[in-house]
Amino acid sequence: MSVLRWLTIAVMAATFAGASASGAQLRDNTLYSVGADFKGFDPADSGDTVSAAMISRVYEGLLEYAYLDHPYRAEPRLAEALPEVSADGLTYTFHLKKGVHFSDDLCFPSGKGREVTAEDFVYSFTRILNPKLESTGDWIFINHVAGAKEWVQAGNLTVKIPGFVAVDRYTLQIKLRQPYPQLIWVLTMPYAFVVPHEAIEYYGREFRRHPVGTGPYVLKDWRFNYRVEFVKNPTFSGQTYPATGELDDRAAGLLEDAGKPLPLLDRIVDYEISEFYTVWQMFLGGQLASTGISKDYFEKVINPQFELSDALQKRGVRLYKTPNMDLWYIAFNMKDPTIGDSTDPAVAAKHRKLRQAFASAIDVPTYCTVIHNNRDTPANTILPPGVAGYTTKPYAYQFDRQRAKKLIAEAGYPNGKDATGHPLRLTMISAGAGSTDARQQAEFFAEQLRAIGVDLVVQQLSFAEYLRREHDGEAQIVYAGWIIDYPDGQNFMQLLYGPNKAPGVNFCNYQNPEFDRLYEKVLTMQDCPERSALYAQMSDIAIADCPWALMTYSLSYGLFQPWFQNYKPHAFPYPNAKFYKVKPH
Repeated sequence: MSVLRWLTIAVMAATFAGASASGAQLRDNTLYSVGADFKGFDPADSGDTVSAAMISRVYEGLLEYAYLDHPYRAEPRLAEALPEVSADGLTYTFHLKKGVHFSDDLCFPSGKGREVTAEDFVYSFTRILNPKLESTGDWIFINHVAGAKEWVQAGNLTVKIPGFVAVDRYTLQIKLRQPYPQLIWVLTMPYAFVVPHEAIEYYGREFRRHPVGTGPYVLKDWRFNYRVEFVKNPTFSGQTYPATGELDDRAAGLLEDAGKPLPLLDRIVDYEISEFYTVWQMFLGGQLASTGISKDYFEKVINPQFELSDALQKRGVRLYKTPNMDLWYIAFNMKDPTIGDSTDPAVAAKHRKLRQAFASAIDVPTYCTVIHNNRDTPANTILPPGVAGYTTKPYAYQFDRQRAKKLIAEAGYPNGKDATGHPLRLTMISAGAGSTDARQQAEFFAEQLRAIGVDLVVQQLSFAEYLRREHDGEAQIVYAGWIIDYPDGQNFMQLLYGPNKAPGVNFCNYQNPEFDRLYEKVLTMQDCPERSALYAQMSDIAIADCPWALMTYSLSYGLFQPWFQNYKPHAFPYPNAKFYKVKPH
């Protein structure tokens, strides 16, 4: 949602887990957290992790993940129950909860939020597909819902999409063109959250700064580049803390609040802090309840056995080491005239060798050690470990500087110079402007390419600007990551599906007919060994074409104060702040 997608700041754990202030500030039951650099509150533009977390505080959808349950499962949120599915798997019928209201807002004639109906979901889902909006989430419906693709192609926005039907005030049907096993997972994502048409019409271009949802919180204040403040939604429709979980959850204290009304916190304040030094000092001073660990602080905090230092253990600080279902990679714009694809087979072959040279030139094992303190492991396939279809097959472009030099010469750039003797210059964008980690990362990549004669310029951007440039297809090369949106390998493969080209999620504009054919085949398949084998085959096809240089799979290290409660690591953590609490300390 990702991707939710890219978060290159060192405080990822704090963004997901939240943080809290000192004892004096805790009297007002407030959670203080880090991670306010995001684009806005429009669910149609929720394709990054920070935006997804912020949006999930004020908006909701039909379904969400059961917080404490592993393996992950979807459960009803604004739906009364999981959908009724027709025998052919093509019609999903949802019955909505009655009495759910949008939060009070000036966009409504009386200022009072009205009840949510099935028509609101039809409106919200249709809006995602509106080509004028250029939502990065159109992929969740466009190739699956009956009539969706034709509606987009026709461009007549006044007619309705046949696949979205409000049967009555509280009954919604989604009709598919073919089976879509991922639909249940997709409907947990912020893209599928419900919005009122009144807010979009009233606020217009400013809608992303004026969220009006059904969620546990409402936006009180947003000071751009400084902080975002949420307060408890007085009209929240009612939800209680889960009463069941895994076997160890009770012993871990995760069921102490079973049955209590949500949210447990009255207020959340998110600050934008780019320098980890400030975050770390606030954590040590008791002003933050959680934090990640930057590279420069890792050895001060984690001992040689990769466990928490004695000093922090004595303070009761908890350490969570959580494998992320993610992939970090370097994406090449396949439309770029220097490094992308070409209709001329000879040119296409040379450009492919240039991309392969780039991939082979990067010493990923050293990158894992120097930049990430061995928290990351070198990636070898498109799918990360733990996702069906992952294999242990060695990566085709493991670090080999001599091979990289040979490939770049065959690409027409011997010693990194073109036919006129000018050095090859490439440009890559990355997020995290102002952070020490981002600067060191940029220097590492530039040094690696310099060793084969290539001048690599790394532009470090704010997270919001980075996402805009990537979405618009303006970048030649992008350092990127994808954090899984739902537990299915299709979620990664759709990043390389041809019809999803920019401004869709396939921002590298890759297209291979055989890859696309296999992708369309797996879409209708339930989880099975055959589908997993096809995912592995698709990964091999993409790796051979090299639209990406694979980098790493990551492991998150998160530190938590003893008075921060109800936190459980989760692959899809975006709406989970409503479960958290802080205790006086």
